[in-house]
Amino acid sequence: MATNQDTDIQSTSNTAEGLRSEEMLLNMGPQHPSTHGVLRLILTLEGETITSCTPVIGYLHRGIEKILENRPVMGGIRYMDNSDYLSPMLNETAYVGAVEQLMGLEVPRRAQYIRLLTNELQRIASHLVGIGTYGMDLGAFTPILWAFRDREGILELFEALGGSRFNVNYMRVGGVLHDFPKGWLSECSAFLDRFEKNMIEMDQLLSGNEIFTSRTQGVGYIDPQQALAYGLTGPMLRGSGVNWDLRVNRPYMAYREIPVNVQVRQEGDCYARYMVRMMEITESIRLCREAIDKLPGGAISARTPIALRPPRGETYFALESSKGELGVYFISDGSEYPWRAKLRGPSFVNLQIVPELMRGHKMSDAIAILGSTDIVLGEVDR
Repeated sequence: MATNQDTDIQSTSNTAEGLRSEEMLLNMGPQHPSTHGVLRLILTLEGETITSCTPVIGYLHRGIEKILENRPVMGGIRYMDNSDYLSPMLNETAYVGAVEQLMGLEVPRRAQYIRLLTNELQRIASHLVGIGTYGMDLGAFTPILWAFRDREGILELFEALGGSRFNVNYMRVGGVLHDFPKGWLSECSAFLDRFEKNMIEMDQLLSGNEIFTSRTQGVGYIDPQQALAYGLTGPMLRGSGVNWDLRVNRPYMAYREIPVNVQVRQEGDCYARYMVRMMEITESIRLCREAIDKLPGGAISARTPIALRPPRGETYFALESSKGELGVYFISDGSEYPWRAKLRGPSFVNLQIVPELMRGHKMSDAIAILGSTDIVLGEVDR
């Protein structure tokens, strides 16, 4: 029986047999710092020009969807942290949102505001990693140091709130695990004040940098029709001038009360996608402050039975993750265990346009194009 490795070698050799004498086959990854995880790209080069690109995925597959079907509904929340592991709070919110929608459960207003605040902090943390690593991909080391310094402040807030820095396991069906501990909101406000000043420095360091702009402007262009045809969402879509954000177009939870200013750029290139993420960080800071100012009192969770058994039926709940539309499709047969759980990972959908973007570009542009997609392989493979 052929192993996966044998199949990969055979597919590579078959591809190589069809090469012209002036073409070369190059494996980029899966052990490569600029693939942002265990992603393998089979590139066909003619000189330094890419003529074709074939992504090979599955190196990080952990069967999260099947695990969810073999855990009680409440027990599946912590596994969502492992999908897009840079946005665990957003993953958990999507999962519990699907269960609540199936049950017809209304979440208390205070819990909705807590979710909005933690989700926007998580969006900031995710974008910081995306921007910092993107700078490092293109040869700038300082941005990732600054980005991780500021991200550390958010992780410390999460640790004080839920007991864990990274895989927080904070959301619950009907609300959240804990209310804010004493002094947490003031610490959060102080962090936002410091962070806003730091982002001005980050913007000055990268956005106007001659080397950075020359590597990203005009590279990896996606026109609006192409973006829609490929099903792109998030900064990948809004960087091409399409004004679509689920927080506005299909508002959920506290976003019905707190309006979001959608950040859009028209250029459609790598630089535009980077700028959308930078502008979204500024917008998330504003949303966090508004959530703190308008935070209502009351319960943090609705009453739910210990053994949670959603009624028979199916549902799909989607929210605006840091990467785009994160959806959870959920089927219940009336038991404690989901009959079917399916995730729509925006990283997986956004990755499919990479071969089209790579074609005709130089090898050095491949790093800039792939980094601009800001994919997470945990969400691609699941």
